[in-house]
Amino acid sequence: MKHASIALCVSISLLTGCATSTKDSILPQDGPTMMEVYEQHMNASGVHEADQAREDLGQRTPRTLGHGDRDLAGYTRDAANEIEQRFTRLPNPTLVMYVFPHLAGPDAAPVPGYSTAFPMYRQTHYALPGEAP
Repeated sequence: MKHASIALCVSISLLTGCATSTKDSILPQDGPTMMEVYEQHMNASGVHEADQAREDLGQRTPRTLGHGDRDLAGYTRDAANEIEQRFTRLPNPTLVMYVFPHLAGPDAAPVPGYSTAFPMYRQTHYALPGEAP
């Protein structure tokens, strides 16, 4: 009974510790919204529209690949390559073991011989990109 009451006290103290929230002390809830922060920044820079900001930066047209730039299409995921496996599974051969007929248990019950199959490794291993063909 003593152990049960100690376990009950510990579980209650853990639950009350999880129930208290310090979110309001870490992240105050009375600050400006993200929209207000954005508008303040845009007003401070003297720009009121994204098109005007692009124009000021000299980027009227979308950026194209330049001399030193590389095409990053192979590093990004989209609907076309989403189903491709980036990390291929390494082979995990199946081993077959034969168990000879034997006697088992305290009553020496006869067990006929049988075969069983199991994987060589307990867990599945994956290759890093470029490691496996």
